Amino acid sequence: MEILIISGLSGAGKSKAASFLEDMGFYIVDNMPAAMILKFAEFCAGGNGRYDRVALVYDVRTASSFTELFDVLDQLRSMEGVCRMLFLEASPETIIKRYKETRRRHPLRNKADSLEDAVRMEREMMQPVKERADFVFDTSRLSTAQLRGELLQLFDAHGEKGGMTVNVTSFGFKYGLPMEADLVLDVRFMPNPYYIEELRPKTGLDQDVYGYVFSFQQTRDFMERLKDLLAFTLPLYAEEGKTSLTIAVGCTGGHHRSVAVTHALTEFIRDRGYRVTENHRDMVRGV
Repeated sequence: MEILIISGLSGAGKSKAASFLEDMGFYIVDNMPAAMILKFAEFCAGGNGRYDRVALVYDVRTASSFTELFDVLDQLRSMEGVCRMLFLEASPETIIKRYKETRRRHPLRNKADSLEDAVRMEREMMQPVKERADFVFDTSRLSTAQLRGELLQLFDAHGEKGGMTVNVTSFGFKYGLPMEADLVLDVRFMPNPYYIEELRPKTGLDQDVYGYVFSFQQTRDFMERLKDLLAFTLPLYAEEGKTSLTIAVGCTGGHHRSVAVTHALTEFIRDRGYRVTENHRDMVRGV
């Protein structure tokens, strides 16, 4: 079992971090008092793998005693599994700017004469927690995509690649473009197996149709150029923070050429280390 404590300063990005971690498969619990963390961890340990990765948000709202939190951390780290703490901070100027933009109220505002005093007070209060953290991020100059990328590098086995799922789908232009497509590839220039009588009732997943499509040099040249393009662009999409990329490959009816190319493309993307799904929207349509 993996337990991650997310702590830090108000306005430093804990909520965004929690949402990114949830996308990575963590079960998120916000605003949990230290006294409940150990019991919750014991509950998760008996969950038959359902709660293998848990992230608990702990901040100044629940901080009654840091001694209690540190005792809990020591006990968690002595248990079987992994327990780590992530601390997020930002400069006072950045936090004040963020609160002004969102018009939210700082949790310590009632105890301070100004927002600036509240930010300073919280920074002093949370210093002992920061010193016990395994990871400290200063989000002052981190964009949302950069924060997500840092978290992926630390907490996802596949790094930034694991944060993006690539969906490759074949389709027939005669039935319209897939609405969710980010990239559309038109392979109608390839020789069409439809005009080969024994291939017509088959699909691009059948070996003889697949072999026919890739028997032509123009198909192989196209795939090599397409692979170069994707090898260049996929890391950039992942770095920018895109969580889902849909590549649509179309031919006339969506039975032969687009299906064969989609299957080959899916294997290439999977070999590059990305999570990928393969779908054939119109393959059995009209059959």
